[in-house]
Amino acid sequence: MLKETSTERIILGIDPGTTVMGYGIIKEIKTQVKLISLGVVKLDHLDDHALKLKRIFEKTVVLIEQYQPDCLAIEAPFYGKNIQVMLKLGRAQGVAMAAALSKNIPIFEYAPRKIKQSVTGNGNAGKEQVAAMLKNLLKFTESPEFLDATDGLAVAVCHSFQKINTGGKNKNYSGWEAFVKDNTKRVGGKGTSITNQK
Repeated sequence: MLKETSTERIILGIDPGTTVMGYGIIKEIKTQVKLISLGVVKLDHLDDHALKLKRIFEKTVVLIEQYQPDCLAIEAPFYGKNIQVMLKLGRAQGVAMAAALSKNIPIFEYAPRKIKQSVTGNGNAGKEQVAAMLKNLLKFTESPEFLDATDGLAVAVCHSFQKINTGGKNKNYSGWEAFVKDNTKRVGGKGTSITNQK
């Protein structure tokens, strides 16, 4: 299992959903973060909930086999009034986690507010704000068809942000804006691929 003190790691971030599952993969080298890929897995063409869960499991396994991540960061289902929606999202999250566990990949879970706070400095930021900040931070210009892709990427970036070590001392930042201000040369990357899968 990868130690959190490792200087290089690949993080797979997933925003689970039963209509669209968003994902993002980043590579962290010391304190530099680079985008490898982001995209979505479309599930709306499947009528049966069990088939959607099967597809989430299979696609997560494929992503793990393709990119060999050192860990999975996943968004926790948000609390809502619709119990059925929460239940379905919880199942989607569960099968993605099971896929990672089947490959012995450690899992880290983050609340939606925590992810937004880490990326934008604002726990109430909208999807568009999160996407804009990620495009600025990771230096990509492509706009994915679904914001679920950048939501998945945000989870990965959030996890990276929790572990970034500066100068041998841990430093807490209120958000990525503060971090970028202190580390302008450390954030960026090329070689992006955005994919929509069915």
